[in-house]
Amino acid sequence: MLAPYAVDPHASRGRLKPEPPCATRSPYARDRDRILHATAFRRLNYKTQVFIYHEGDHYRSRLTHSLEVAQIARALARSLRVDEDLTEALALAHDLGHPPFGHAGERALDAAMKDAGGFDHNAQSLRVVAALEKKYAGFDGLNLSWETLEGLVKHNGPLTGPYAPTRGGTEREVPEPILDYCAKQDLELATFASVEAQAAALADDIAYNNHDIDDGYRAGLFTFAELAEVPIAARALAAVRQAHPGLDGTRLLYEAIRRLISAMIEDAVAETERRLGALQPRSAADVRHAPRAVVAFSEEMRRNLDCLRAFLSARVYRHERIVRIMSDAERVVRDLFLRYSAEPEALPPDWREQAPPRGTRAYARHVADFIAGMTDRFALAEYRRLFDATPDLR
Repeated sequence: MLAPYAVDPHASRGRLKPEPPCATRSPYARDRDRILHATAFRRLNYKTQVFIYHEGDHYRSRLTHSLEVAQIARALARSLRVDEDLTEALALAHDLGHPPFGHAGERALDAAMKDAGGFDHNAQSLRVVAALEKKYAGFDGLNLSWETLEGLVKHNGPLTGPYAPTRGGTEREVPEPILDYCAKQDLELATFASVEAQAAALADDIAYNNHDIDDGYRAGLFTFAELAEVPIAARALAAVRQAHPGLDGTRLLYEAIRRLISAMIEDAVAETERRLGALQPRSAADVRHAPRAVVAFSEEMRRNLDCLRAFLSARVYRHERIVRIMSDAERVVRDLFLRYSAEPEALPPDWREQAPPRGTRAYARHVADFIAGMTDRFALAEYRRLFDATPDLR
């Protein structure tokens, strides 16, 4: 039984291009399946999370991260009695717009596109599912339901520009691709998204914080003694050592991370139930028009996570080795953009044939779409082809 504040799959606002309903799946299960079968989803397997794909088979890619987010998101959705299919669809789709080399690639594309509307991975995810996938005879994109598109765009909160992204950064206007789409189908940018979308966003926070601990430790970027500088991690490590004296290495790491994930999920469910109890929403619309997000961590957990993020920023994301690699990766993306911009003939035949006139904003967006769809290894292969050089991103 779904809660009254859950999105009702029987009352979907439908798709931009109307389609007959599926006899065996809800609209959101159908959306999830389309996302899983999308070319852009498969490409996530060779797109960087933190570590470049060739650094080791055990480090997370965007694909494995998305699957882990989906698992946590389903757990939250089940506890909160909201639609699991919609929540899972949003968790699986949230990184579809990431370019190669993670945030380094995004920074490079945003700088290259500064005079043509900029580049934002959330907006690019919308472009992927609304236009760039070419799998269906009757339309471009995946023709997802309104609720899925709304959640994809607003999972971090309302977009009323200028806005500040949840994870920091400077204020910026609502990305052009989102505004362009909303001219065709209004996604109501000034309101919050559904509980399902908010749960998927929180699941992303839980997944990447914990799994970056895993990848960072196994990459040798910090020790357990250094990780214990973070209070929430210190408590998890102490609990494991008390329950399993003498345990060390990756088994200690995995046991601690299991406890951290469970603690974060339990805290999020408790805080969300507290907020829902205060709001008493009788529909998904009440959630959308609430004065604040309803899916959230407690204040104490937020402070703990701020401490953990600061640790990961200093020890992982700003580690000399990572910074050096990502600086080189930015250069790869920047050089590719400049080359394709100056020489349309450098594009593959199908992209060259579909290209708008060179020098226009539309052409710049076309080039950004091509690069954003690349995997890490394809971007490096293109760099070798065009510049007869092989960057050593190690």
